[in-house]
Amino acid sequence: MSDITQILQAIDSGDAKAAGELLPLVYEELRTLAEHRMKGEAPDHTLEPTALVHEAYIRLVGKADPGWQNRAHFFAAAAEAMRRILIDSARRKSRLRHGGDHAKVELVDQMLTGLDDRIDLLAMDEALAKLEFEDAAKAKLVKLRFFAGLSVEEAAAILGISRATADRWWSYARAFLYCEMKSG
Repeated sequence: MSDITQILQAIDSGDAKAAGELLPLVYEELRTLAEHRMKGEAPDHTLEPTALVHEAYIRLVGKADPGWQNRAHFFAAAAEAMRRILIDSARRKSRLRHGGDHAKVELVDQMLTGLDDRIDLLAMDEALAKLEFEDAAKAKLVKLRFFAGLSVEEAAAILGISRATADRWWSYARAFLYCEMKSG
């Protein structure tokens, strides 16, 4: 059992000191995830990767009963927390007083493969919610790939599926999201 998994179990058991031991072990990896996610944001974006990591960590550790099973589960939760923070930020910016009348960028297939991350996060969130309603597992794969920046292999391992299944799900999810965002 890894150090991270042991600390996560201690946090789950209510050990207050364990949360302080967790951050140094996961900080660099969380920062890498945040940098990956933030590289496609507008240059004038007010949220920095460090702030994204700190906010996500506070949300993760501040839960009454996080229930993390292992390292992979923790990083999946971190990806979800970062996604929610970025979506909240995008919603704030979409208000007229924050420039919400600017033109939106349409999703193209390359954007979901990591070549271009400049997409309309609110439209992406709506499309992802529809996918989650239709197929929660495929939506989780998108969150792990798109928001956490994990490879197909890493996401497949977290989800407990084969690489081939992950490839099929990823193709389907990209097409689904593209259609939803194009029609919206």
